[in-house]
Amino acid sequence: MSDWLGMAATPRTPRPELRDRVLARALATHRTAWPFAAAALLVLGVAGGGVLWRRVATLQSDLAAARDTLGLLRQPGTRVIAIPVVTAGRPGELTIFADSLSHRWLVTCHNLAPNGPGEAYQLWFVMQQGMRAAALMPMDGPAPMLVTLDMPQGAGKVMGVAMSLEPRAGSLEPKGPMLFHVDL
Repeated sequence: MSDWLGMAATPRTPRPELRDRVLARALATHRTAWPFAAAALLVLGVAGGGVLWRRVATLQSDLAAARDTLGLLRQPGTRVIAIPVVTAGRPGELTIFADSLSHRWLVTCHNLAPNGPGEAYQLWFVMQQGMRAAALMPMDGPAPMLVTLDMPQGAGKVMGVAMSLEPRAGSLEPKGPMLFHVDL
């Protein structure tokens, strides 16, 4: 350092006990930092473990749902109908697993835009006599929706399916914009 100062000061050698004091103080500071670092790691580990636990639980639930769906697909008489649908400019899909043995539909909706206030998606059975309400599906968030429907009894053959945007309470006949209409 005296070289940088242009020899402005006379070089001095520090006393040996000063070196020992500086090193002792640095070591003491280092030792007291360990408990805080360990505590911080413990907190992060517990928080991370909680997040991981919730993620594992979600994955287990998703796996159970997938197994249930695959079980349905393996049954004889099951027909799968995939219907692309665009809601609020967002491409999504409605999938119908039609079981001809139980006369039920398992309907899944993926990537549909959440409904606006006072609105809901409404599914319709297309019958020979016209449309018949099948299900009201209020989508309040981006999560997929699953609906199980019984086929209408004594109303004739279901010839198709449609979906419209209706008031939240639903309608007896389609009045809002038709999002799709598919013949089966």
